[in-house]
Amino acid sequence: MFKTIVEACRMKDVRRKILITLALLLVYRIGAFIPIPGINPAMFSTEIEASGAAAFLGLLNSLAGGALANGAILALGVGPYITSSIVMQLLTIAVPSLERLSKQGDEGRRKIAVYTRYVALVMALAQAIAIVVSLGLAGHIQGNLFGENIPEFLIGAIVVLALTSGAMFTVWLGDKITEHGIGNGMSMLIFVGIISTGVGAFYASILAVFEDINAISTPLVFIATLTLIFFFVVFVDLAERRIPVSYAKQVKGNKMYGGQSANIPIKINAVGVIPIIFAFSILNFPQLIMSMFWPGSDAYAWYAQYMGAGSWANIVLTALLILGFSYFYASLSFNPDDVSRQIQQNGGFILGFRPGIPTRDYLKKVHNRITLFGAIFLMIMALVPAIIFRAVMGDDGNALTNAFTSIGILICVSVALEFDKQLQAQMMVKSYKGFLK
Repeated sequence: MFKTIVEACRMKDVRRKILITLALLLVYRIGAFIPIPGINPAMFSTEIEASGAAAFLGLLNSLAGGALANGAILALGVGPYITSSIVMQLLTIAVPSLERLSKQGDEGRRKIAVYTRYVALVMALAQAIAIVVSLGLAGHIQGNLFGENIPEFLIGAIVVLALTSGAMFTVWLGDKITEHGIGNGMSMLIFVGIISTGVGAFYASILAVFEDINAISTPLVFIATLTLIFFFVVFVDLAERRIPVSYAKQVKGNKMYGGQSANIPIKINAVGVIPIIFAFSILNFPQLIMSMFWPGSDAYAWYAQYMGAGSWANIVLTALLILGFSYFYASLSFNPDDVSRQIQQNGGFILGFRPGIPTRDYLKKVHNRITLFGAIFLMIMALVPAIIFRAVMGDDGNALTNAFTSIGILICVSVALEFDKQLQAQMMVKSYKGFLK
């Protein structure tokens, strides 16, 4: 990857796109430190960090690069857009009109993208109101703004407006990176947020070494463990099952077509990190609501003890939800009926299976098996890394563990590999243009 980046910087157009991407990412990181008027950042940061990375607010804070704990204008980050994208995917299946729109090519996809932004606006407004209500009940909304006493409800409205505007500005930044930069803008913003959170925690552990030389084992063990986990994730992320397809020779007019072989690639982890996000969100959402409105109730205490992060019930339910969502999203990304129909229409066949229903059943069986392995991989990534980090580092590595969650590791690897592919594609396009000239 580093060699690819060096070679890309030598090309003027590609270098310009890289600089634009870096500039927009810098704007995003600056916005993560500009506080919202009316919020007490210190008290807010304490409450967010106390929830831990496994909680819903901790997860949003990690994806936003610590902006939520800073009480910044970009505190919501890309969270509302991610939620709206998932909602629109589900609606595309459930609503026939949206399903027809998704099959209308670029024009249909552009309309769905517009609808996704409208849904993201609604999600951002709802999350902002929930955060303001939570802060107001906890006493974190200040009654003094710019030296003037202002009613609390007016300050709350200002905070809601700032958070919602910041979320939509983040969406705009992501679109500009996709349009004028390199890679998917939203993915790049999430990547930078996670990396910045991890770098901050790692920097704090390095400073601790200068105060106590015995603490040097924490960053060293963390680097070694993280390297092994990254290697495992990259290995699985690039793994795929290739099903060979042969095409019979066909004579059309004076030309002969077919007679070639191709492969149908089926990735082991085709669903990405979405099942983990859904599983964590569903299990932590009741605790989030109770912590906002009934923080001292017996129900909240019971849920935190028996269903909270780290409990056996939470671990089992997380694994089951990941398994269910993996099969659900895998069925959306790969349809054996459509694939077998396309193979048959193009005069192809899988060796040993007749076209039509036998081919469909074979593809379905293979896809279900691969999905099972992918779900097991996501279960391991959701539960094991935090256990390993705490086992090898103890309580000293809690900050690093909270910075590099399983979701963060998966996203970082996926975005880095996708960025490398995008960069190579840009370089190849420029090479072809130079050859034609």
